[in-house]
Amino acid sequence: MNQIASKSQLRMSLLRWILFVVPITIALGFMFSQFANSGEENRWFQALVKPSAQPPGWAFGAAWAILYTMMGIAFAMILHARGAPLRGPAIIIYLVQYALNLFWPILFFGMHQVTAAFWLLIIIFVFALGTTLVFGRIRKAAAWLMVPYLAWLCFAASLNKEIEWLNPEAETLVVPAARTQI
Repeated sequence: MNQIASKSQLRMSLLRWILFVVPITIALGFMFSQFANSGEENRWFQALVKPSAQPPGWAFGAAWAILYTMMGIAFAMILHARGAPLRGPAIIIYLVQYALNLFWPILFFGMHQVTAAFWLLIIIFVFALGTTLVFGRIRKAAAWLMVPYLAWLCFAASLNKEIEWLNPEAETLVVPAARTQI
């Protein structure tokens, strides 16, 4: 009983991978972001001078939801490509860049390490570029799904670097505790 799967069976298998991987990718990104207290509500971040190109806070959540969805679909396509040469290394390099990505908000928003966060973005970009190139050897569509992420990493690095220039004291900035009146 050695039969090759039909096209509809293969599509359903890919769909199952997507339905499994994408929610996990988004949920982990959201959880790490919340853990780091990232975004506009972070009092340290509020105290910083922002670049003129800084989008509104809601744009980051929307952008990351889209990017994580695309990354998750790309990763699911690679997971689905059983027997493909380079599949193992592609999975490893993707997971390394994704883990580094999850650490970035902790480093920037949680630990206030602006300079280190910039260099981490450079490292993430190198791994994401490697991921994209290896994905392209397995599934071209998976590589194309990673391209917006690469562009966003470039944009994020430029914002990060400009925040560093505009706020030379950012890493030692202490924001007074919030006051509540009773």
